[in-house]
Amino acid sequence: MSESKNISVNEYPGGILAVDSGLFRPQMACCYVIEHAGEAAIVEAGGHLGAQRLLAVLAQRGIAKEDVRYVMVTHVHLDHAGGAGLLMEALPQAQLLVHPKGAKHMIDPSKLEAGTRAVYGDEKYEQTYGSLIPVPAERVHEVADDERLDWRGRTLRFIDSPGHASHHYCVHDALTNGWFTGDTFGLSYRELDTENGPFIFPTTTPIDFDPDALRHSIGRLLDAEPDWMYLTHYGRIGHPEALAPRLVEGVDAFEAMGLEFEHDDDRVARIRQAMTDWLMAAARAHGVTLPDARLRELLDMDIALNVAGIDVWLNRRARRARQ
Repeated sequence: MSESKNISVNEYPGGILAVDSGLFRPQMACCYVIEHAGEAAIVEAGGHLGAQRLLAVLAQRGIAKEDVRYVMVTHVHLDHAGGAGLLMEALPQAQLLVHPKGAKHMIDPSKLEAGTRAVYGDEKYEQTYGSLIPVPAERVHEVADDERLDWRGRTLRFIDSPGHASHHYCVHDALTNGWFTGDTFGLSYRELDTENGPFIFPTTTPIDFDPDALRHSIGRLLDAEPDWMYLTHYGRIGHPEALAPRLVEGVDAFEAMGLEFEHDDDRVARIRQAMTDWLMAAARAHGVTLPDARLRELLDMDIALNVAGIDVWLNRRARRARQ
C-alpha cells in the first residue's frame, strides 16, 4: 500500500489500483483504476471526494484524462456513483457504463439525490456527496446481462446482479479472473482480518434488498470460479469459494431476523439488537480481538443501514400480501 498526498492506494497485479475514496473513515470504501495498454478505466466513482481523489491519482501516475476510456458504476447508490458526473466532466473521452435501471438517475440525478437525503439526512448528505452533476445521455451506455467488452484485448464481462439493488451489475476481469463486486459480495473491512482470513457479511441497504435474488447473484459470481473479488468495501480478497458460504449464512440470518420480528410494533429496534448481537458474535468467532467499542464503531453505520433496508423489504412484503 502506498500513501500519496494522504490518498491510500493499494496496487494489485493486472494494473489494478484500489483508491480509498475517503468515505466517512479510512478503508471504508474504494474505487478502482485499471491501467491497460496505455489506457485506463475506472470502477466506482465514489462521492465527490472519491472522484477528486481518483483524478489526483490519475495525475500522479501520469495518466492523461483523455486516456480514460470507461467509468463503470456497479450501481447508482451514491457511495458508488455520486462522483460520476464530476468524473465525466473531467474525462472527455470516457463512456459511463451503468445498469439499465440506473441510467436515468445518472442522466437526471434529482430523484437519486432526494432518496439519498431521505436515508442519510441533509447534513450528512451535504458533507458526503454534495451536488450531483448530470451526465449527458449520449455518453451513457446501458450494459446488458452477460455483455462482454473487448478493451484492447482485455475482456470485461458484465452480469446483472440484483439482491442488494435492482440496478446492480458486477464486472468480471478475465485477465485477473476477478469480479468487481460492488456490494453483491458483501462487506469485508481490513481492520477485521484475522488469521482466519477476511470477515465478511452482507449489506442490505435500502431500498431493494431481496434475499432470494442476492443468494442467486452470489451463486452466479461463483459460477465463474474466480480467484479474486474486488470489493468496494474494501479492497481485494481471495478464496471467494470459502467466503461465499459465510456470506450466504449472513443473508439467511438477516432474512430470518426480519421475518421473526415482522409483525412486532418495535421491530426496527428488535432487528437492530438481533443484528448487532449476531455480527458481534460472528466477529468474535472469527477471531476479531478489537475492543467492543472499536468493533461497534466499525459496524454501527452498516447495522443501521442494514436494518433500514430490511424494514423496507418487510414493508414491501406486506404491500404484496395485501394485493
